[in-house]
Amino acid sequence: MRIISGIHKGRRLTAPKNLPVRPTTDMAKEALFNILNNTYYFDEISVIDLFSGTGNISFEFASRGCEKITAVDTHYACVKYISETSKQLDFTIDTLKADVYKFLEKSPSKATVIFADPPYDFDQEKFQKIIDLVFNNNLLEDDGVLIIEHSSRTDLSENQNYNYSKKYGGNMFSFFEKEELQ
Repeated sequence: MRIISGIHKGRRLTAPKNLPVRPTTDMAKEALFNILNNTYYFDEISVIDLFSGTGNISFEFASRGCEKITAVDTHYACVKYISETSKQLDFTIDTLKADVYKFLEKSPSKATVIFADPPYDFDQEKFQKIIDLVFNNNLLEDDGVLIIEHSSRTDLSENQNYNYSKKYGGNMFSFFEKEELQ
């Protein structure tokens, strides 16, 4: 995996081979950050990276100037790798070994961007639980977005707060935002 842009542009990172992960492809990540770059100033936002795995998404946000990042994963080796790599790169990524659902139930903080990259074999109920916890617990800033990465075979368009999706190869990003009050 590599960092695409920012202060560590082009830097390759090699995660341990025993991590149970499927990192976001460079093509999909670059497309995602092109979308976000048109909406946010990275040095002004906060990010929660759920199912963070190798920290691929967290590292990209940090390289682009984001200083308020929380990476959450249930796997100890993933959290350890993100924490150690973050220190080496002088990033301020807070890592947390926790069940994502329990974290969302109890999180006291809001974020501008909440990114979730759960296993691709999740069923609709598990995706819906993420969406419900984020919106029912009011975890997004007013101009915030929940982005869920999933297989292009999964359709999340019927879920509440759905805005749009973008497909990149076998990957898809679905964007969810607060509904505007009429």
